[in-house]
Amino acid sequence: MKKRTGNFLLIGLVLLSLNAVAQDKNFYIFLCFGQSNMEGNARIEAQDTVDVNPRFQVMEAVDCPAINRSKGNWYTAKPPLCRCRTGLTPADYFGRELVANLPEKVRVGVINVAVGGCRIELFDKDQYTSYTTNIPGWMKNFIGEYGGNPYGRLVEMAKLAQKDGVIKGILLHQGESNTGDTLWTQKVKVVYDNLMNDLDLKPRKVPLLAGETVNADQNGKCASMNRIIATLPQTIKNAHVISSAGCTDSADDLHFNAAGYRELGKRYAAQMLSLLGYKPTATN
Repeated sequence: MKKRTGNFLLIGLVLLSLNAVAQDKNFYIFLCFGQSNMEGNARIEAQDTVDVNPRFQVMEAVDCPAINRSKGNWYTAKPPLCRCRTGLTPADYFGRELVANLPEKVRVGVINVAVGGCRIELFDKDQYTSYTTNIPGWMKNFIGEYGGNPYGRLVEMAKLAQKDGVIKGILLHQGESNTGDTLWTQKVKVVYDNLMNDLDLKPRKVPLLAGETVNADQNGKCASMNRIIATLPQTIKNAHVISSAGCTDSADDLHFNAAGYRELGKRYAAQMLSLLGYKPTATN
């Protein structure tokens, strides 16, 4: 019996050793979630598809045969970075800016799970089923691409990614559909805390970066929500708000245009670089 126990212990140590070798501590992974401005509403332009550094990777969260990508695999982060037919997102230039400023040995990976038009309740694992009862059909179709549970898909992909690298932060862009909701910060905290627990992460090591909605200086229709977003660090200690001031938007005054996404993404990156102990010196 002792010999058998010893064999099991040896096998366990070998497996742990193999896992340690497989995980690259210099592969920085970031989880991205939210609604349409994280999903990517702007048309991808030619400049967005060239010179993507292979150190910047995306893990596909859905199957996309049209662009030769499959769920759960890493690819060079050429847009789209959300689902198969989505547009440019803040995650695009977030990742590009990071790899331009981090040491060559560091790679960056993003996982983007976002659904246009959704409330934050969609990412609450205890509330999403009741929330999705009365949503429009087009949104149900988007959610269906994540197996009916976007939060569950985000966690599933994140656990796969943790075998390859280390989760360093979370990017959120959501709030338009919760405009005026004074409980929004508490609802975001529920999602954040669930991610910490489900992925065995330490809040002090994994910041949450939350972007503002289209700013009042661009006549943003949901700009009033920025007053609520500004209070998020009072609820989540390691939360940081990313200003959208001056980030240009589209004609609907709800979504950023391509230039606006590029700038917003770089601002997410500047904040993350600062938290990692780097000062941006290059720009992509």
